[in-house]
Amino acid sequence: MPKAGASKAKRNAVMVFVAASIYGIIQLLAFSGTLLSYHLQILSLACINIILVMSLNLITGFTGQFSLGHAGFMAIGAYLSAALTVFYQIPFFVALILSGIAAALVGVIIGLPALRLRGDYLAIATLGFGEIIRVVILNIPAVGGPRGFTGIPRYTTFGLTYVLMIITILVLRNFIDSSHGRACISIREDETAAASLGINTTYYKVTAFALGAGFAGVAGGLFSHYMQYISPAPGQIGFLRSIDILIMVVLGGLGNITGSIISAIVLTLLPEFLRGFAEYRMVIYSVLLIVMMLFRPEGIMGKNELSLEALENLVGRVKNRKKGMRPDGTS
Repeated sequence: MPKAGASKAKRNAVMVFVAASIYGIIQLLAFSGTLLSYHLQILSLACINIILVMSLNLITGFTGQFSLGHAGFMAIGAYLSAALTVFYQIPFFVALILSGIAAALVGVIIGLPALRLRGDYLAIATLGFGEIIRVVILNIPAVGGPRGFTGIPRYTTFGLTYVLMIITILVLRNFIDSSHGRACISIREDETAAASLGINTTYYKVTAFALGAGFAGVAGGLFSHYMQYISPAPGQIGFLRSIDILIMVVLGGLGNITGSIISAIVLTLLPEFLRGFAEYRMVIYSVLLIVMMLFRPEGIMGKNELSLEALENLVGRVKNRKKGMRPDGTS
């Protein structure tokens, strides 16, 4: 156990160092004028999407619970954070924390009955939850109703979204490597077998659901203060938004952290690169997704995870080849 703890601490330290290095490079590029404020805004959106994708991947990819209502948790965080900062002048960071807690609590309330369902039935139940949240918001005049919530202050910055993204990755990575995470993975592989081994499947499913919902709520708060406007339109907080997040998860690879990060970045930047094609942009976007699913159905990364261990193994294989040895270390 001490060795495992030391290995985990080493991995976390390396991740923080790499993240800090990348952030430093981005800031240098911004200071030199290579990256404009527009580019930093797009990178902020990419960080928000990574938080959303990571949180859904915990529920769907690692725990095996098919959710189509993830945008509902995002909506709770987005509207609550905006309302707290606009109506009550609560500090933004406090509003973000409260938004995450509120979304997590709703995740528990929804998860307790819904997660007793499986497969398509669970998907339909979560889809219904997402639409209920959207319709409720649609009928609250205080937050703009169908017109949307305007006048939200711009508190979201690239630095803040980047730090919260790294925290999300660290928390979820360590959760997955814990006994709770292993229980979630066992539920994904075979829920009946997991229950027969004494695992409280309902507890672990609700825990994963609440944790994923909480991070989605934080991402929603970041999003509303990034856009400075939030509306109950399906593309912002409704079914279409949930599908967008799910596509990123599937494209990166179910149960794959590296894939989630890559797919979120690619699918955030791709529409921007295709802006020059105007009306053909979404067609090209869709075709690329179809081709990817046909030729790489397991996702960008599949079962391969970028980690310190994988890097050490790669370096070892390269050294062995130079020495004329086989990958297993034999000559």
